[in-house]
Amino acid sequence: MKFDHIGVTTNTLPAGRSLLEHSVGVQAWTEPFEDTLNDVRVQFGHDATGICYELVAPLSERSPIARVLGKKVNVLNHIAYLVDDLAGRGQHLISGGFVAVAAARPAIAYGHRPIQFFVSQSRLMIELIEAPNHQHRYMRIA
Repeated sequence: MKFDHIGVTTNTLPAGRSLLEHSVGVQAWTEPFEDTLNDVRVQFGHDATGICYELVAPLSERSPIARVLGKKVNVLNHIAYLVDDLAGRGQHLISGGFVAVAAARPAIAYGHRPIQFFVSQSRLMIELIEAPNHQHRYMRIA
């Protein structure tokens, strides 16, 4: 597994960008992605050390992120890893006590490659992304 990003929930992408630029020094952002398949808007940014953050905002009131934001939990939502075999790595997490949150689904931001979320009893959420060579395309903040 290769670390990809830390997922952060936000009501809107502009609010999330402002928060991460001023708190952890995010310096560059990808274009935003409107993912109707997963009912979210997402955007990736990185700080001076190269850590990647994914902002996740609800696309509609039915979005799972809208429910999370309504409960005011899981602002730091998940840790994501790029994998070459989602099914195999998912089974490894399950054998370690994790539960699949839902079936694997394609994600717009990863070229429709499958993603899947898993959660442990202690509420650690891990996202697996079957796109082992994916690289985000960042733009400098003006």
